[in-house]
Amino acid sequence: MEVRRLPDFLTRFLSSRIFLLSLALGFAQFFLFSFSPRAWTQRSCSIAKAKSSQLLRVYVADLPREFHHGLLESYCRSQNCCSTGEYPTNPLLKQHSAEFWLLRDLLDSPSKKKENFVRVWDSRLADVVFVPFFAALSAQIQLRGGHRGEFRKKSSKNSDFDRQRRVVELVTSSLEWRRSNGVDHVFVLADPMAMWHVREQISTAMFLVVDFGGWYLEDAKNKLNSSTIIQHSQVSPIKDVIIPHTHLLPPLKIADDQHRTVLLYFRGARHRHRSGLVREKLWKILDNEPEVLLEKGLPDDAGLAEATRGMRSSEFCLTPAGDTPSSCRLYDAIASLCIPVIVSDDIQLPFEGFVNYEEFCVFVSTRDATQPGWLVQKLRSIGSEERSTMRQTLSRVQRYFEYDNALTDGAVSLIWSKIHSKVPMIKESIARFRRNRKSGSLPSAKRCHCVS
Repeated sequence: MEVRRLPDFLTRFLSSRIFLLSLALGFAQFFLFSFSPRAWTQRSCSIAKAKSSQLLRVYVADLPREFHHGLLESYCRSQNCCSTGEYPTNPLLKQHSAEFWLLRDLLDSPSKKKENFVRVWDSRLADVVFVPFFAALSAQIQLRGGHRGEFRKKSSKNSDFDRQRRVVELVTSSLEWRRSNGVDHVFVLADPMAMWHVREQISTAMFLVVDFGGWYLEDAKNKLNSSTIIQHSQVSPIKDVIIPHTHLLPPLKIADDQHRTVLLYFRGARHRHRSGLVREKLWKILDNEPEVLLEKGLPDDAGLAEATRGMRSSEFCLTPAGDTPSSCRLYDAIASLCIPVIVSDDIQLPFEGFVNYEEFCVFVSTRDATQPGWLVQKLRSIGSEERSTMRQTLSRVQRYFEYDNALTDGAVSLIWSKIHSKVPMIKESIARFRRNRKSGSLPSAKRCHCVS
């Protein structure tokens, strides 16, 4: 039987209609499923999940308020020195206020979107557990409260030791600590004296510190520093994060910079201990040098006003080691657009790798700096054009050292980023801990937290 074909014009007509109908049905299906409430919800959740997985997930340990804002409010009432919700302006306290700004960022997070972390309410979802203890404030209350002699004693007159002890009991007995051996816990120890009596008990945790100098003396005394304990057994750049002091002097904008008449400026204590012994040597060498201004002074209101004047009128600011390798003076110099001259062989600096300090600081070894005439000659050899370039760079990096929760690239934000960079190592450590615990072969107390 012969099969009759449709005329060509009719075939083309029907084909075009079928194609258009298929196309219309396809579009209808796309719009129906893509723009339905359920589809939008699923898509939004997927996007939110993808974004949150790229952020640091922080769980805040459940500590009573008396260990953070309650402690702060109690101090403010007793001293009548600060408003509710604000940190004391006393320079000895303010320079160690990182603990306040970080916790404030966490408490703000439900109402304000954060760029690089998300607070989670289920600890099982967290990358790190933040311990909300104002350890620096606690230490300073004891040191400045009339019982300074009790600070190193575990006595009833040492309120700081009592707070340290109770915090450690609460934290180390928690499910979160037992689950990870504390490796994912974060303590802010912005004062070198913070958590003085209990550091060994929490040494597996991450410490946020201004430097490692507070541990040097104890390591030097440690008779077991051989086969079982390696130097700096409690702190390390591998597990810990270096954070900046809070600067005390008001920041200077580059547009407001004035002519600088002093070559090199320093204001502070002449006599210090340990690494700060270099100050005495530098003072003797530089005291009679022209264009060099050395002043003794304390960080009180009058002293801060003098320091502001001195730093803003000087090309270079001397930032030698003190009792520990770093000091607030470095960050005051940055705020004042005064080129820091760092004489501290063991200094650790915050955000290295992100911030190139050689672009705006002059690094001088203790050996070179203590040679008569060497330091002044070195500074005079730096021409005006190079100084201007370094000062321009200072103006660009100022914000990195500013504790301001509103800044997306300020100190608080960069600290979260540094913590986030430690997460892969934390996860590896937890995995090893859990594996060893299951097998019953927990490792010995030997630790190696290298410092270089």
